[in-house]
Amino acid sequence: MASKQEILVKFGHKVRDLRKKIGLSQEQLSFRADLHRTYIGMIERAEKNITLVNIEKIANALNVEVKTLFDDDKTE
Repeated sequence: MASKQEILVKFGHKVRDLRKKIGLSQEQLSFRADLHRTYIGMIERAEKNITLVNIEKIANALNVEVKTLFDDDKTE
């Protein structure tokens, strides 16, 4: 089982990879997800332990299924 910090880092990297893949800035993603821009940055830097509700908001904003945010494969 991954440590708490490892899962936050992996999740944050996945969000960043998917966001960049579709050409969104953190601000654009935050607008789509109805979350604050700084919150998106904190997630990507593994500084926040995100809630399930916000995970779903981000998945919807990135147009992916929630499970995609937890896949280990690289998006690039």
